[in-house]
Amino acid sequence: MPKTFLSLGAINAFLCVAFGAFGAHGLKQTLSADMLTIYQTGVQYHFYHAIGLLIVGLVLFHFQKSRLITLSGWLMLVGIILFCASLYVLSLTEMRGLGMIAPFGGVAFLSAWVLLAYGVWKEN
Repeated sequence: MPKTFLSLGAINAFLCVAFGAFGAHGLKQTLSADMLTIYQTGVQYHFYHAIGLLIVGLVLFHFQKSRLITLSGWLMLVGIILFCASLYVLSLTEMRGLGMIAPFGGVAFLSAWVLLAYGVWKEN
């Protein structure tokens, strides 16, 4: 499982760089300032949690059988999908209703970090 999260982290870090460059160069003239800020928030949290996935992968090398740490990684991925993707789509389409999805991704992020901390604490 460590390799899975290391791979997911690397893939998501790549996507962050690509989406960030697209936002900075391709969308700067297209989106309103508000929508560009929303897009950039998606990239920012995406990058934080791409690093989080890499951390989970590294921690799992030490605690390979930890279900809590594994669940933490999956929740980070779910958070990226729900939070970041909803912000990307919201900024590109201006469909404000998509903003209702983001809090579920935020809860997934919060839960992931708590589970990571508790999983490491419990294993020691």
